[in-house]
Amino acid sequence: MEGPMPEAQPNNAPRSTTFVVRAVAAALFVVVLGFAAFMLTSSFQRPRAALIGGPFALQDGDGKTVSDQTLRGRPFLVYFGYTHCPDVCPTELARISDILGKMGNKAIPALFITVDPDRDTPKIMQDYVSSFNPAIVGLSGSPQAVAATEKTFRVFARKGEKQANGDYSMDHSSVVYLMDKNGAFVEAFNLERPPEEAAQDLEGRL
Repeated sequence: MEGPMPEAQPNNAPRSTTFVVRAVAAALFVVVLGFAAFMLTSSFQRPRAALIGGPFALQDGDGKTVSDQTLRGRPFLVYFGYTHCPDVCPTELARISDILGKMGNKAIPALFITVDPDRDTPKIMQDYVSSFNPAIVGLSGSPQAVAATEKTFRVFARKGEKQANGDYSMDHSSVVYLMDKNGAFVEAFNLERPPEEAAQDLEGRL
């Protein structure tokens, strides 16, 4: 007489396969999610720098064109202002001048670009910056060229209301831009430190 049939062992293969597939899918989801988060975070960190700088062309007091191309090969500073500025512009230019003075013959170009081309001709800009370090170059151009340069550097500039004597002031952003050897934006250069420290910072970028 035959004995009782052995009980069939449960087949766990399908369930195990399903578990593995789900685990792999979950791992892939985590990887994709992490990559997406990285790209999103990076996109918030990078573009602001990428938006600053680019092609521009203005004239110095000798009638020569100074552009992003003529400046290639050395880092340079850029500051926007105007010659009728009562205090902020001359103060910032004096700070820049002190820093460049500490660099001696290693001083890099520093562009002082007008936001008031109606009054500031290239020659007037040249005469104005002659009171500061020789490495500071005054630049101007047509209203259209200046406006295009302001847009390139994301500069805010607006003419104030005219007074009874016809005089007016300019509202403008006050940032010193540090550009690298290729004309790409590096950072808003910090002047709030000893000039020796700032000069050493610039020398390290040569």
